[in-house]
Amino acid sequence: MSNSFFEKTFKLSQHKTTVSTEVLAGLTTFMTMAYILAVNPGILSAAGMSFSGVFTATALSAMVATLVMGLYANMPFALAPGMGLNAFFAFTVVLGMGYTPQFALTAVFVEGLIFILLTALNIREAILNCIPLNLKKSISVGIGLFIAFIGLYNAGAGIVIQGTGIPLDIADITSGAPLVTIIGLLITGSLLVFKVRGALFLGIIATTVIGIPMGVTKLPESIFSSPPAPILFAFEWHNILTVDFLFILFTFLFVDMFDTVGTLIGVATKADMLDDQGRLPNAKKALFADAVGTTVGACLGTSTVTTYVESASGVAEGGRTGLSAVVTALFFFLALFFSPLFAVIPGAATAPVLILIGLFMLTPIKDIDFEDYTESIPSFLTFIIMPLTYSIANGIMWGVTSYIVLKTVAGRGREVPVLTWFIAALFIIKIIFPVFIQGTLE
Repeated sequence: MSNSFFEKTFKLSQHKTTVSTEVLAGLTTFMTMAYILAVNPGILSAAGMSFSGVFTATALSAMVATLVMGLYANMPFALAPGMGLNAFFAFTVVLGMGYTPQFALTAVFVEGLIFILLTALNIREAILNCIPLNLKKSISVGIGLFIAFIGLYNAGAGIVIQGTGIPLDIADITSGAPLVTIIGLLITGSLLVFKVRGALFLGIIATTVIGIPMGVTKLPESIFSSPPAPILFAFEWHNILTVDFLFILFTFLFVDMFDTVGTLIGVATKADMLDDQGRLPNAKKALFADAVGTTVGACLGTSTVTTYVESASGVAEGGRTGLSAVVTALFFFLALFFSPLFAVIPGAATAPVLILIGLFMLTPIKDIDFEDYTESIPSFLTFIIMPLTYSIANGIMWGVTSYIVLKTVAGRGREVPVLTWFIAALFIIKIIFPVFIQGTLE
C-alpha cells in the first residue's frame, strides 16, 4: 500500500507521525501486552474452560476490538480481555459462587450489549467528559504508577515481592528473572538516554536474548501452531433474572466502565490528545470499540475486553493514530499461528518497559494545581489509590468522591458538574450494593 493510502485513512501528517513510527509503536504495544495470550487462558482454565479455546478467543477478541479502535476511532489504543475482571470471572463467579463459565459469559455478553446502548446514547462519553481536568491529569499519573508496579511486582520480573512482616519487599536480584529485568532496565534506559529510535522495542528484544543463557527465556521446539477452535456462543440464559446475576453484571459494568474511562484519559493525556477543555476527540468511537470487543469476546468465549494501559508503550514510541492499533491487531492475528514464538518473550523482558512507561506517564503531575487543596487532595488520592489497590476504578472512585466532598465543604459545590454528582452516587451504590447483596444471599 502507498503512503497516500495511509495518509488518507489515518491522517498521519495531521497527527505529526509517519508510517514507520506507527508500525514500531503498534509492535511495541503488542510486545508489552502479549502476556495476556498466556495469562488469560491460564486464569479462565482454572474455572474449567479450555486453555486452547480461551487462547484463540483472547487473540481473536483482541484483534477485532483493536481493529475497530484503529479503523473506526483512529486512535492508537489496543484492547484485550482485561486483567482483574478475568480473575473475578474465574475465582468469584465460577469457583466462589459456584456458577458455570457459561453463566459468567452470559453476564459478560449482556454487559457488552448494555455498553453498546450506553455508547450510542452518549452516556459513556458524557461520563468521560465530566471528570475534572486535574483529576484527568492525576489519572494519567496513577496509571503510570500502576504500570510501573505491574512491571516490578508481577509482570515476570519479581523484583518486588510479598514481604515477611511487611507488605512488600525487594527480592533476591542476583539471579534469575529479577537480574534479567534489571539488566533490561539498564539497556533500555541507556537506549533512551542516547535517544535511539525504538528504544523500548529494542530493549525487549535485547533482554529476551540475554535471558536465553540465563535460563529465563525458554526457546520453543516449534514456532508454528494451528489455532484451536474458540468456545462459541456458550451462554446460559435460565438464571439471568436472579439477584446473583444482577450483582455479577453490575460488577462487570462498573469496573469495566471506569477502567476504560481511566485508561483512555490517562494514555490520551500522555499523548497530548485532549482538547483545550480536557475532552478526548472521537471518544464515542473509542468507547464503541470497547463495547464491541466485550460483546464479541463473550461470543468467542472470554471475559470482558477493555482498553489496555500498555497502549502507553506504543504512545511512548510515537504512536498517535489508528495505524498503530491496526498493526497491534495484525500481530494478535499472527499470534494465532505462531503462539510458541510469541510465548518466548519472558515477562522479565517486558517488565523494564512497563517500569519506564510509569516514568513517562508521570509528566502531567507538574500541571496539577497543588496549591488548591480541593483539587490537590482528590488528585493525590486518585493516583496513590490505583497502584495500592491494583485498580484504576478505585482510584477514580476515591478521587471523584473526595473532589465533591471537599468542593462542598469549601462552599464551591457549584464548580462540580451535575453529571459528576451522579457519578459519585454510582460509586456510593457500588460500595453499598455488594453489602446489600451479601445480606440478601445470607
